[in-house]
Amino acid sequence: MTSERSGQLLKIPAQGATPSFYWKTALCWSALPLLSLVVFLVCAPGIALAKADFPVDDSFNIRAAYEKERKYRPYISIARQEPAEGVSVERNRVYRQIDDRALRLDLFRPGSGTSSPAVLLVHGGGWRSGNKTLQEPMATYLANQGFVTATVEYRLSMEAKYPAGVQDIKSALCWMHRNAEELGIDRQRIAILGASAGAQLATLVGVTPGLSVYSDGSDRECETIAAIVNIDGVVSFTTPMALKHENAPHKNPSAAGYWFGGTYEEVPDLWREASPLEYAGAGSPPTLFVNSSNPRFHAGRALYREQLRAAGVVTEVKTFPDTPHPFWLFDPWFEPAAEKVSDFLSKQLQ
Repeated sequence: MTSERSGQLLKIPAQGATPSFYWKTALCWSALPLLSLVVFLVCAPGIALAKADFPVDDSFNIRAAYEKERKYRPYISIARQEPAEGVSVERNRVYRQIDDRALRLDLFRPGSGTSSPAVLLVHGGGWRSGNKTLQEPMATYLANQGFVTATVEYRLSMEAKYPAGVQDIKSALCWMHRNAEELGIDRQRIAILGASAGAQLATLVGVTPGLSVYSDGSDRECETIAAIVNIDGVVSFTTPMALKHENAPHKNPSAAGYWFGGTYEEVPDLWREASPLEYAGAGSPPTLFVNSSNPRFHAGRALYREQLRAAGVVTEVKTFPDTPHPFWLFDPWFEPAAEKVSDFLSKQLQ
């Protein structure tokens, strides 16, 4: 008689089998799960290390944000988008190598085969958390409208302090310029979009082409942006509103303070240097602000827009009433927000 276990044939004598035989057999099979657990525990540290050998804070993610916000607005749902027919998705293209650290982006490309406008998308998370997948619904929506889009990974504050993340995003922008022919991108029509901390970063990148502190050594032309979309991100760290929240002593440190490596009183030059408001004016790209109803995340916006209008640069604001800060991640707000972004970029990148 035979008994099949896990793809193996275990021969059992039809007669003459002793009780010890059955006990030994049972013990062998019962030991397998324990042995598997031991092997996993031994190998797991190596597996984790291979996945990420730098500090990672994953506290800001779509599920956590949803669970938090639905307590107050139970009608919301997570925004999702599917690529339209002909839109290709290519993940984890390496755009920058720093020693053993590879920085990657995901590409979403319409199948037009023509030279298309493009958008680089920057995720939020307080300069410390989050990842590029947070911008995937917006990237997919825009790709479905005919834009080549890229969601970018950049070094966060637990891995590298300011200005590392800004330099990474500039490198991604220049990578898009260098590979424009392969990607089907019109180099004169590249925009940048960011949300929350990513909006501050995107706006800063947009208004500082060629600034040496952020440059990776590429030419100024590859850092030039045709339009900016700022989704609920501050454009100044030094206004009273910004300092009230970003420099609050009880936070010890705040997200901004951790990124800069010091409070405003300790490193004021860095807080000013990283404020897009300091550079806004003649020569700045047209800028769209898409905002929640929380004024904390509008710090510096009014002054920024005044300086653009004085220089004759287009600037618009779309505010969604009664919305939480990460409104762009959820329906019912994602679709109208994405539609506004698409309309603005279509006009500015035509």
